[in-house]
Amino acid sequence: MKNRIIRGIPVSPSIAIGKAFLYSAEDISFFSSRRKGNVQEEFSLFEKTRRKSLGQLRALKSDLKRLGNKESTKLIDVQILFLQDPLFLNSVEKRIKNKKESAEKAIINFLKSLKINFKDIEDSYIKERYLDVKDVVDRLLKNIHNKEIDMELPGSDNIVVAKTLTSSEIIQMSRNKVRGIITERGGRTSHIAILTEALNIPTIVGTNGVQEEIEVEDEVIVDGISGIIVIKPDEDTKRRFEQKEREAAAIQQEFLKKKDLPATTIDGYSIDISANIELPIELSSIKKYGAKGVGLLRTEFLYLTSEEIPDEEKQFRFYSEIADVCSPDYVIMRTLDLGGDKVFKTKEKEANPFLGWRGVRFTLGAREIFRIQLRAMLRASAKGNVRLLIPMVSQVEEIIEVRKIVEDVKEELRKEGYPFDENIEIGAMVEIPSVSLLADHFSKEVDFLSIGTNDLTQYTLAVDRGNKRVSALFDHLDPSVISLMKMTVKGAHHNNKWVGVCGEMACDLVAMPVLIGLEVDELSLPPTFIPQVKNVIRGLSLKESKKLLEKVEKKESANNVRGFLKKELLKRFPSLKNILVEVENDRNYR
Repeated sequence: MKNRIIRGIPVSPSIAIGKAFLYSAEDISFFSSRRKGNVQEEFSLFEKTRRKSLGQLRALKSDLKRLGNKESTKLIDVQILFLQDPLFLNSVEKRIKNKKESAEKAIINFLKSLKINFKDIEDSYIKERYLDVKDVVDRLLKNIHNKEIDMELPGSDNIVVAKTLTSSEIIQMSRNKVRGIITERGGRTSHIAILTEALNIPTIVGTNGVQEEIEVEDEVIVDGISGIIVIKPDEDTKRRFEQKEREAAAIQQEFLKKKDLPATTIDGYSIDISANIELPIELSSIKKYGAKGVGLLRTEFLYLTSEEIPDEEKQFRFYSEIADVCSPDYVIMRTLDLGGDKVFKTKEKEANPFLGWRGVRFTLGAREIFRIQLRAMLRASAKGNVRLLIPMVSQVEEIIEVRKIVEDVKEELRKEGYPFDENIEIGAMVEIPSVSLLADHFSKEVDFLSIGTNDLTQYTLAVDRGNKRVSALFDHLDPSVISLMKMTVKGAHHNNKWVGVCGEMACDLVAMPVLIGLEVDELSLPPTFIPQVKNVIRGLSLKESKKLLEKVEKKESANNVRGFLKKELLKRFPSLKNILVEVENDRNYR
């Protein structure tokens, strides 16, 4: 069938047409073990393999430097640092010495312990961190078995279709003139996004089951601007997307030229635009794309990649580096948003972890772990630009209790002579409908609210985006979600508190009139999408956005809301037709 359509998440804003290459990585992590030597021989083999892997990564880094891909080299730096990390080295060496494991088995078991920690976590951003570690481990194991690391592909017009891709796979594939990439996993904040944007490879992620939909050698269009994949396009469709590719590239360049202008509407309403990040290596993208500080700093990676709970000093150094680079702009640090099984490394599994013991529910039940994180964050706040954000809040009492703990920790730090921001702001995530419904009460206990649109949509619509049978029902422009957001903003502003928005809605161009009409104060989004979001905000007015919001509130479905807003947006921004364009007569979206 011609013009078969699949939707995904666009992460590298350009377009490609090519032939499908279905890529399946060899799972090197579970090779049968080689014959084991004595302890000293296994120590030597591990060290020899580690040094060989370091040499390969440094060579990759040199190649990327010559190509001018700074972001890519930083991701390789992460892998180089991992191979020198004392926690990793000590873990493997202890297994070899104390458990008499082979070097290969010790490495595999280290990865397995991490896999348990990451299992059942739906957040694609966090899952990417596991893939980074697995990428390095796979390299070590291939080197132990003397297997060639070769990513040579046929031809020069490949659209690579995979479940997921690691950083080194993408980098090595890029040498073979890959036209585009489609993966089943990943999100806008993944390393796939960072790399493919830097390498200028059109990419779409989050396309569950796509490998079952595409056959080898199928002609495929990858629209990394709007997230559309066209399988077996007809000639008319190909011509239109080729035209879109030419015009959209020019528009994106115009957006970048104006990235440092404020996000202020034509009638003077301003919104702060900040970045979502997790690692210090992502800090360079803040200035590159015109962000005002960090609106969401995730902290979970520190816990998931350590065999022990990270101590105060390790956390302090991590938070301080980010606060220093961002100063004087703010950094909003979200406290730990994981379940107890992930932190304590237990196999205890909840029947429904999304409704279970996670976020503030966990940290209030594990006070010592929470206090260590708060001490590190407060010490990092000495510059005065750090704010705290509490996740998975559902009851006012939780915020009251958190404030008591923060005050206790402040008193400890005063006695010990550590400087910190005495007036540090504390906010709550609005992810659960109960917070929206009682926003007036919650906002009396916090300094700000941050609406996490992904979880708020999930909990409101009872839709798991990872389940392809129901994922099409997930849309943050559903009228029920917008209604809850309106309650949130109204309650917060009534108490003179500001409201931010993070999640995919914050970078959805079609949603901008709604966000402006709601009068949100801040948006936090992946850095690469900031220039185009700013551009749309600058072309709208608060007055007209309020009128559009009134009309949206009368719609009965997300489809109707999205269709209406898209038409209105194109009236005001004709140039966006090549970013928002879709396939004619498309009734087959998944």
